Amino acid sequence: MLSWSGKKWIYITTAMLLVFLILFPFDWFLGQYTYLMITIGISTMVTVGLCLLMGYTGQISLGQAAFYGLGAYFSAVLSTKYGYNPWLAMLIAAVVTGAFAYIIGYPMFRLRGNYLAIATLAVGMILGILFNRLSNYTGGPDGMAGIPHLSIGGFAFDTNFKRYFLVWFFCLAVLFLSQNIVRSRTGRALRAIHGNEAAAESLGINVAQFKVKVFVLSAVYASLAGSLYAYHANHIGPSSFDFLASVKFVVMAVIGGLASIWGAIFGAGTTRLLSDQILLGFNNNQVDIIIYGLILMLIMILMPEGLFVSIKSGTLWLRTNWRALPSIMKTKRDELPARIKYLFGRLLSTRLWRKPEP
Repeated sequence: MLSWSGKKWIYITTAMLLVFLILFPFDWFLGQYTYLMITIGISTMVTVGLCLLMGYTGQISLGQAAFYGLGAYFSAVLSTKYGYNPWLAMLIAAVVTGAFAYIIGYPMFRLRGNYLAIATLAVGMILGILFNRLSNYTGGPDGMAGIPHLSIGGFAFDTNFKRYFLVWFFCLAVLFLSQNIVRSRTGRALRAIHGNEAAAESLGINVAQFKVKVFVLSAVYASLAGSLYAYHANHIGPSSFDFLASVKFVVMAVIGGLASIWGAIFGAGTTRLLSDQILLGFNNNQVDIIIYGLILMLIMILMPEGLFVSIKSGTLWLRTNWRALPSIMKTKRDELPARIKYLFGRLLSTRLWRKPEP
């Protein structure tokens, strides 16, 4: 249980985040970045599902963009070609995507490790091909245009300002729901499965059922995010749901911390800034995939818990030890020569530095 001091900081941080999100889209604050924040909110919803699946349950998924695309295309096709109400189309898309994930989940989660990763990758590639080939419905490589905006009665979400609040309402709802799941008995079961599946089975946990349920939930999150993206952009194409998109979602989850629900915002924001502001000028997917691969490698080696979790841990440590910081720094500085000498000795003692024996 958290102490009152710990809870107080959580309440203060949450309140500051909510105030920041409310003020963000106004022109006198940071309104020029409203479109970017909408994409961050949509990406956060997909990333949270990946965190539940990969960080808490320990299952690999390299095809999350496929469910993101299913939600977008189902909503777009139903509302554009068949005249369905966009809200109803979004609901149907989520149900269909969840049912699809449930059907493929049971046979797929019989696999483990690299085989599971390849299976999820294959699902993403197959759906990506279908998005391109079913041109009568999806528009093929050119995509679909003319997708209507969401509306409630006579109030249409036809500006970035209005869509911003809609997207972040869904995003925060997903975050709070996921946080409650993590703190419940279900969350403890997921962590047990991540730790040791055989031990979890011995405790009476239905491992296969929990895996599939989390997989379905992550697919539904991605479907809702895809529907919001379709109604926001009014045009979708298969390039938004390809393998690179799946890699980006994995990078978002890793940067924020695989086992951190709220870190998904940080991961999505960092990756979207990199993708939409910095790498946009390259216009080369090969450069993008190399950079994202390097980011994944560096973070998994240097900060396996994620960049956001490392920053959070460092902040908590500073808050606890800031009074003793001068003496701690002095101690660390005094230990540095001894550590360098030790590391240098270890290097000299390795076979790499020795001359080969005759």
